[in-house]
Amino acid sequence: MARKIGSRYTANQILGRGSAGTVWLGEGPEGPVAIKLLREDLASDQELVGRFVQERTALLGLDHPNVVAVRDLVVDGNDLALVMDLVRGTDLRTRLDRERRLAPEAAVAIVADVADGLAAAHAAGVVHRDVKPENVLLDMQGPLGPGGAHPALLTDFGVAKLIDSPRRTRATKIIGTPDYLAPELVEGLPPTAAVDIYALATVLYELLAGFTPFGGGHPGAVLRRHVTETVVPLPGITDELWQLIVQCLAKAPASRLRASELAARLREQVPMLTGMPPLDVDEPDAEPAEEPSYDAVVPGERATARERRGSVPLVPGAKPDSNRDTHTSMRVPAPDELAGGARGTARAPRAAGAPRPGSARHRAQTRRRRLVLGAVTAALLAVVGVGAWLATSDADDGQPPATRNSAPASP
Repeated sequence: MARKIGSRYTANQILGRGSAGTVWLGEGPEGPVAIKLLREDLASDQELVGRFVQERTALLGLDHPNVVAVRDLVVDGNDLALVMDLVRGTDLRTRLDRERRLAPEAAVAIVADVADGLAAAHAAGVVHRDVKPENVLLDMQGPLGPGGAHPALLTDFGVAKLIDSPRRTRATKIIGTPDYLAPELVEGLPPTAAVDIYALATVLYELLAGFTPFGGGHPGAVLRRHVTETVVPLPGITDELWQLIVQCLAKAPASRLRASELAARLREQVPMLTGMPPLDVDEPDAEPAEEPSYDAVVPGERATARERRGSVPLVPGAKPDSNRDTHTSMRVPAPDELAGGARGTARAPRAAGAPRPGSARHRAQTRRRRLVLGAVTAALLAVVGVGAWLATSDADDGQPPATRNSAPASP
């Protein structure tokens, strides 16, 4: 049933439902649009409406081929809506559910597109905060890229920030989707652009493996793994690609690449991945042990071992809806709840003025250090070699070094 959204738009058909609201196929003055109508309880929150209006300029200013453009923000009575470009295609989750995992060439091409979109957003001061396959749309009408990948566009910018208002969640709460949450968010630190890089690296791992690196079982267990566990290697991919994934999943935010760096380095990998089939890897079993609840704000059923990782129904007794939106709010775990079994999780803060790990300046500096170390080592070996030769010569003539080859004393 059609309904008016403001004075300029008409919502005609529901495309999907999520935790924040409903997405409609709509019509505007310039043709078809997608309209995300936020929940009524969100629309009635005056503080959130104020934040919504404040975000208007930033959201409308995001213009990039790999970002679903926000055309308008509507505040009209009980209606609070984002009007966006309509992308003719599907979301990445739907493709992943159908194929389970993608060929490395296609996976890398899709993630490189998303990284380009994030680079534009970060340059504008916008952090997405909820990067996941559900929020990546594949444009089926766009030109095919490497591995037959359709152009990828990132959507739902600003939704996580709108929901995470000070009155609705406190500093002791986490807003996000458990499988893709950066460890600093689990520990209660404020979000920066680095959280998007961590989430995007998690998506890349999932596209390659068919499962996320730290997912499985109860959401509380997932949060703990982000902080305490190291990522398990994926067999069958190039060392260079694996090192990119490891670096972007670093526990320390400063160790991760910037979005623009990640996009460029992923595209360097594409020629080496041409023709490579999807990986043949097994999904690890979910932990059977009971996990602490971490005070999930919205009740949901316990996930089984074979359920999609991080799936938390946001309506009591409901199954994940057609949009599979698992955005949730949970209490930040206490240090003792995260303790135990830590492997390589120490943070490595970067000194002021030091190059970002993995950057061109960092790699050049590393090469210079290696060259200097090699030269010093060669010089030391030369000195040791000369000393050994002298000692051998002394032993051969049986004379002390001070008298050997000296003139005979005068009578």
